[in-house]
Amino acid sequence: MLPLPFSPLVWLLLACVLVQLFYFAYYFLPFANRPPELAADAPGPDEEPVSILICARNELDNLRQLMPLLLQQDYPAGFEIVLVDDRSSDETYLYVQQLAQYYPHVRLVEVRRTPDGLSPKKYALTLGIKTARYPRLLFTDADCIPATNQWLRLMQRGFAQPADMVLGYSAYTPAPGLLNKLIRFETLVTGAQYLSFAWRGKPYMGVGRNLAYTQQTFRSTKGFASHIRSLSGDDDLLVQDAVAQGARVAVVAEPSAHALSEPAAQWGAWWRQKRRHLSAGKRYRFADRWRVGNFIGTNLLFYFTAFGLLFSRPDWIPLAVLWSLRTGIMFLTYHQLGRRLDDRLPPALLPLLDAIYSFYYLALGISLFLHRTLRWK
Repeated sequence: MLPLPFSPLVWLLLACVLVQLFYFAYYFLPFANRPPELAADAPGPDEEPVSILICARNELDNLRQLMPLLLQQDYPAGFEIVLVDDRSSDETYLYVQQLAQYYPHVRLVEVRRTPDGLSPKKYALTLGIKTARYPRLLFTDADCIPATNQWLRLMQRGFAQPADMVLGYSAYTPAPGLLNKLIRFETLVTGAQYLSFAWRGKPYMGVGRNLAYTQQTFRSTKGFASHIRSLSGDDDLLVQDAVAQGARVAVVAEPSAHALSEPAAQWGAWWRQKRRHLSAGKRYRFADRWRVGNFIGTNLLFYFTAFGLLFSRPDWIPLAVLWSLRTGIMFLTYHQLGRRLDDRLPPALLPLLDAIYSFYYLALGISLFLHRTLRWK
């Protein structure tokens, strides 16, 4: 038998690159380069009223920023704002109560106590949904703001595709420092996955900062019943259950329809946030876990294999070729996604952020395996 011209590690590196290129070429780049969605000023179906729901716990300062922007949303059919005060100890309740006196479409739901063993946010959301007047529901968080006054209009137009559930994008605001750029990069890559997979007909998650669905969709899943005791998953696990019940999912990713958030300012805060988010992944359908895990796993394996090949001088040339090919396509893909989602990062930092992102996820996975205890706010 003739010997192979390269070591097995080179072939393993090639396999990783090919898998990564498939994701870039089939999912991410076509999604980034697709035609713009319907403009906010174009004629469209705006005849259905919408209920906007927000859960808040000690979010007075954030609500003072958010509520005026919600009240200014340009939406012809009308809307209501249902704010659920989840056991706040500040003046959240008084602030929203005052707004409700001046604005009839602002409504307040107060949660004094969460039943033992139930997820506080899911319990609060359930009470808010039961209070909502309209069949269409749009969700955001108290620490977010809509990017424009067209956010509500564009998100509800996703229902006209037709759809029972609409996935939006939630970006983080830029700030100095490596942590901010890493958070924004992770958000961009996660958005690329769940938005492009849904666009290709394989929806698996959404983010509660910018998510819409119908009351009928919520009822078809029996609400959060299948995961009511899990702290996380009010968004992605609901999408999992809704898709299993046959819900149609649309994507609205235009920058005018984004929700914007302030990112964590400390590494520890982001670490705890990501642990909560990733803990729901074990409940995903096998096909979704495989699809997402295959992308992240081959990304990580690429770096481990490339590091090993550094110690094999005869393999430096194929290593350089494959590294350059993968890095070049990755750079192009994330640059295009950043432009499409109006979430641009410094181009020169993309390779570094991609490497840090991969090993950060490995550390998170090990942490969740060894220490499964989570806590909410």
